[in-house]
Amino acid sequence: MKIIRQIIVLFLMFFALNSYAQVRARLVVSEGPGRKDTIFRLTDGSQQSYLPVTVLKGRKEGPVFSMIAGIHGYEYPPIVALQELLKEIDINQLKGTLIVVPIANVEAFYNRTLFVNPLDGKNLNNAFPGAASGTITEQLAHCISNEIIDQTDFFLDIHGGDASEDLLPFVCYYDRKDIPEKTAQAKELSEKSGFDYVVSYPYTIGATEPAKYAFKQATQKGITALSIEAGKLGTVQPENVAVIKKAVYNMLIQLNMYEGKIKPVSSHKTPVYLNNQTYVKVPQKGIFYSEFKSGGKVKNGQILGYITDEFGNKLTEIVAPTSGIILYKVGTPPVNKDETLFCIGYNGG
Repeated sequence: MKIIRQIIVLFLMFFALNSYAQVRARLVVSEGPGRKDTIFRLTDGSQQSYLPVTVLKGRKEGPVFSMIAGIHGYEYPPIVALQELLKEIDINQLKGTLIVVPIANVEAFYNRTLFVNPLDGKNLNNAFPGAASGTITEQLAHCISNEIIDQTDFFLDIHGGDASEDLLPFVCYYDRKDIPEKTAQAKELSEKSGFDYVVSYPYTIGATEPAKYAFKQATQKGITALSIEAGKLGTVQPENVAVIKKAVYNMLIQLNMYEGKIKPVSSHKTPVYLNNQTYVKVPQKGIFYSEFKSGGKVKNGQILGYITDEFGNKLTEIVAPTSGIILYKVGTPPVNKDETLFCIGYNGG
C-alpha cells in the first residue's frame, strides 16, 4: 500500500509539473472557419491560473493577426474593446485568422491590482520571453511567446493607462533598422490606424537578450508588431474603446483581411510623429501636484509641478528636461521614488 501511495504522489507531482506542457499544443489555428475558445491552464505546483484565447478563422485563407489586452489587468478600455470585437467580427468578412487574448492577466484583472500578478508579485509586461517551468507570470509570458507570438504574422499589444496614469492615446512600434521591411509595415499600419500620434521607440536589444515586453518580443522574432496605448486612470472611457476598435478594423482592412473602408479617427491631416522619449523619474516619495495633463505641450526648463510631504511642505519642484508633448504622467497624488512621473515625446529628426 505504501508503494502504491508513493506512485500516486509521484504521478500527481509529475502531472502538476508538466500540466503546462500538456496544454501547449491545444491552440490550433489551421482548422476550418469558425470560432474556438481555448483555456490554457497553468500551475507552479501550488498555485493555478489560466489564459483565455479565442481563435477566429475566416472563410478565406490569409495571414494570422494576433491581438492581446489585459497584460496589465487594470487597463480596462483595451479589455472592453476586445470583448466587443469578439462579438462583432464577422467570420464571413474575415480573410485569414485572428488570435485574440481578451485578458492576459486574469489574476490582476479580477483582484484589481496595478501592474503585477498577485500570485507571484511579478509584472507580466516585464517577463518576456518567460519560462515554461517558472512562476505563473513567467509561464504566462512563455505561453504567449510560444503559442501566440510564434504563430502570428502581425502582432498587436493593446495597453492603456492604469489607475494612476493619465495617458494620451497613441500607437507605437519599434524602429528595428535591420529588418526595414517589417519596420516599414509597422509604420504603415500605425499611420492607417487613425491615431493622432505615432510613436517609434529605438530598438537596441540583441537576439538573446530578454525582450521584457510582449510586442518587443514579437519584434525581436522578426514579426511585424505594434502596440496601442488608449485609456487612462482605471476607468472605461467609451471614446477610447471606440478608438481602439477603429484602429483594429483599420489595420485589418489595410492588410486585406477584412471587408470595409478605412475610417480615420485622426483630427490631423497626417499623424504627429514622435521618435524620441524622455522619462522624468520621481526624485522622492511624496504627494504630487501638477496642472499639466497628458497631451500638453511643455518646454525645456518649464516647471511641471511639485512634490510635498504629508504635511504639505514642498519638497521639490519637477522641471521639464526637454520640450515636447506629454505622452503620459502620474495622474494621482501619491508618488514613489524612481517611478516614471512623466514621459515626454518629441521628434528628434
